[in-house]
Amino acid sequence: MKKFYLFALLAMLFWACGCEKKTSADEPQKKDDPQETPVDEPIMDNPDMSLITPSVPVTDNWVWSGKPQFTIRIENNNSGAVKLCAKVVITTDKKVDGKRLDVVTATDSVVVGSKSQKDFVLTTTDKLEPGIYHAECFVEQLEAREFNFAIDPFEITSVNDKPDDFDAFWQAAKDQLAAINMDAKLTLIPERSNANCNVYLVEMNSVPDGLTGEPVKIRGYYCDPQDGKKHPVIMHYYGYDTQNVDWEVACPWGGDKAEFYLSHRGQYLNNRPAGTNLGVPEATENIYGDWFRYNLGEKDSYYYRGAYMDVVQSIRFMATRESSDMTKLFAEGSSQGGALTYVAAALSDFPFTAIAANVAFMGDFVDAKDIESLAYWEISDHYWVDHVPIETSLKYLPYFDIKHLTPKISCAVLASSGLADETCPARLNLVPFNNLATPKDKKEYMIEPEMTHDYPKTWFSRMNALFNKYM
Repeated sequence: MKKFYLFALLAMLFWACGCEKKTSADEPQKKDDPQETPVDEPIMDNPDMSLITPSVPVTDNWVWSGKPQFTIRIENNNSGAVKLCAKVVITTDKKVDGKRLDVVTATDSVVVGSKSQKDFVLTTTDKLEPGIYHAECFVEQLEAREFNFAIDPFEITSVNDKPDDFDAFWQAAKDQLAAINMDAKLTLIPERSNANCNVYLVEMNSVPDGLTGEPVKIRGYYCDPQDGKKHPVIMHYYGYDTQNVDWEVACPWGGDKAEFYLSHRGQYLNNRPAGTNLGVPEATENIYGDWFRYNLGEKDSYYYRGAYMDVVQSIRFMATRESSDMTKLFAEGSSQGGALTYVAAALSDFPFTAIAANVAFMGDFVDAKDIESLAYWEISDHYWVDHVPIETSLKYLPYFDIKHLTPKISCAVLASSGLADETCPARLNLVPFNNLATPKDKKEYMIEPEMTHDYPKTWFSRMNALFNKYM
């Protein structure tokens, strides 16, 4: 018991010291005006901490300029007033040897009356650089909340590791695609067609898995309006395949737009048993493993070189259709589909009108290697993929980094990310968005403070509003 009381005393002294001094950026920063509002009752010497409930509500979407403004909410159910120390430990979103780097610790003290609740704001002495940060909030020894926040997110930048032959590399890939006989085959799907629009399975050729070899067959669903008029074209790109090969790929119903839903190589319609999907009687097979790792460390045979060209081929297919108005061209997708949406607008032969890229994958690899995430774990600094050193992977991954493609995009853009996304973290979405050539008044970014790898609740209504604006 003596050891317990000694420990408790030391803990109280530690917290008290944290609230009584103002130190450098490497140590706790205390506000000059402690929020110790006088109360008409004595302050308890030994409050019951089990009757203290701290929390941190979302304010300003956890996005600030310069200084964060953390609202600390304290509910005191003691029978007397309490004086408490609050602390926010701020660290980077990147990790070194598995640990976030300390940025600053902010502290302040506050008095809360008996049987009452109080909100107060805790901030830092100095401004923070643009970036994504991690916050751990405490009231005395009680943890109030842990979360990520953003400082000046639209000023976040990254190292320019664009290869000198980047543009030549992609032009060569497009030239190789142009030499391929598309040989598109259309199979009507009566179950999804109607008097106004036919729905087809499309099978066509794309580039080989390298500079030589046989063309790769890709597939997709195509909606073809039947009124003899030109229609806006909408391209749809999928997220990472579920690897549940028995799962049926949703086939669209015919509508009033010319639309294409691409299944690029090895995924979705190209990765299912016979008879699983409408229009595809034969079995299709994924030969690429889990895709991201396929030929990682190579340049001309890496998986996403072919996948990006599948995107270009899908647009070239739509340009062959009588019902397509290629002057009104749109694309949307989420996660991997968000990356392919950016790819479509950047590498297409036709200028896009507007795109919507939600929680995009394939961005900012040089920073991704230091941020633990589900999507980029293969390139973390402690992992070798198939015995390929991280240096080798990073040497070629910049060719496929969407942050180097987005400067080619000037159309209207809607994008988003969640600050709680551990699959495609917010920084890796913001850098490509910030590199867009799109004018500020034509691009919109939705930052969701508590969203994981998901869609914002208003995503589809905002996307539809954007597309309809330009149709």
